[in-house]
Amino acid sequence: MTSPGIVPPKGARDGQLLQGQSLAVRLANFVKLPHTVFAMPFSLVGVLFASVIAPVTPATVGWVLLAFTSARFAAMAFNRLVDRDVDALNPRTAMRELPAGTLTVGQARFSIAGSSALFVLASSMLNPLCLALSPVALLWVLGYSYTKRFTRWSHLWLGLGLAIAPVGGYLAVTGEWSQPWWLLCVLAFAVVCWSGGFDMIYALQDAEFDAKHGLYSVPSKFGVVRGIMISRTLHLLAVVAFSVVAAAQPLGPATPLVDGLLWAGVVGIALMLLWEHRLVKADDLTKVDAAFFTMNGLIAMGFLACVFTARMLLPESP
Repeated sequence: MTSPGIVPPKGARDGQLLQGQSLAVRLANFVKLPHTVFAMPFSLVGVLFASVIAPVTPATVGWVLLAFTSARFAAMAFNRLVDRDVDALNPRTAMRELPAGTLTVGQARFSIAGSSALFVLASSMLNPLCLALSPVALLWVLGYSYTKRFTRWSHLWLGLGLAIAPVGGYLAVTGEWSQPWWLLCVLAFAVVCWSGGFDMIYALQDAEFDAKHGLYSVPSKFGVVRGIMISRTLHLLAVVAFSVVAAAQPLGPATPLVDGLLWAGVVGIALMLLWEHRLVKADDLTKVDAAFFTMNGLIAMGFLACVFTARMLLPESP
């Protein structure tokens, strides 16, 4: 049953769904599997930055990808489980798997338990530090599901959850913090601002619904116009932080071409964020889906491509 009096804004949708009715497809849609493209590339960026410190094996990359995917699966499934009653009231989300009955609560709980165990297993296969930190990371990403009940800044909580990806990728290879110590902090801050900003854009679709149902978000608290401005501010900070990362020469002293590729990645992020905000207008949310999914997918994959190419052009490997 949808909530009376709530009409989603023009263009609002719960997109990026796979076609089909098999259990595998339903589970993939349950956790919005295509959204993996946002943060997974940054886990590999962390691996690439760490590869100039310690050797990287195919097994390490495999365990990193499994750890990331399983943690994200657990977090998204838990979010859908916690929000199932609210989703049933929202016209935009009423057809999600749990409200619609295409998945059961038992299946959701089983998938959360299984993916959480898989995350801890993958972490244990990397190194003792990753294993020790795995419960902390898991509790943080699961905890996000409750944040809209008590803080309008849930977007930043989500952002920090995604920022675990590059930090985890780096620690998986080295087993220790970066030198200089602030490099991983700035990289994580960049991902927090980037992902927190685009989550605010996505939340524009539910500003009215959230406000009427006592759910906290930046758009529901400050309105759509100010919500867009806050998102823009965060994205400006993200570009500054990515610039600091590039200036720190995370791949070590290298040729102008290598440094230029890192800076090209930063410029690409800036240009795509600029275009993203040209797509979103307070009185027209018809292009939110393109701004949210397409542009941010390109940002993550584009930056990874620049870092990977730069790493391959280094004269020596450890």
